[in-house]
Amino acid sequence: MKNKISHINITLILFFVIAITSCGIYSFKDAVIPENVKTIKIGFIENKARYVNPQLAPLLTDKLQQKILGQTKLTRTNSDDAHYQIFATITNYDPTQTVGVSDRQASTNRLTVTVHVVLKKTLENKEQEFDVSRNFDFSANLSLSQAEAQLIDDIVRNISDDIFNQIFSNW
Repeated sequence: MKNKISHINITLILFFVIAITSCGIYSFKDAVIPENVKTIKIGFIENKARYVNPQLAPLLTDKLQQKILGQTKLTRTNSDDAHYQIFATITNYDPTQTVGVSDRQASTNRLTVTVHVVLKKTLENKEQEFDVSRNFDFSANLSLSQAEAQLIDDIVRNISDDIFNQIFSNW
């Protein structure tokens, strides 16, 4: 009897997965890109934040390029005729928020990073703009440079993932 119930459960799960993928409701693909889009231009991410971490812009630019080229079939170009053109600017890098207090002293600080992205879709003659913002908490016992050293990989990974998802995953 138990074996029959397991078989029924597996059958129902498979039916459900096939049903939702065939209806176009959900896709298990990483990126959703129109068939006619073949090329991409990825501009260097500028840093116009009040406080500038000199490592952030080049690391974020490299990570975004790697992610797009590694997870899509788009070809990178420097041409102004590229089908997609991505330009981004770090507009906020604010490490001044205290978010945790213990024994009347700051215990946790927060670094907020915001990137403004412009996506030009030349084949559709459309332009889309959006902001990606993330908070990164760190111990108040750390100096900003110590916190940045610990957080830089997370910042770069999370912000580049958010930009990628906003552009290619219809999120």
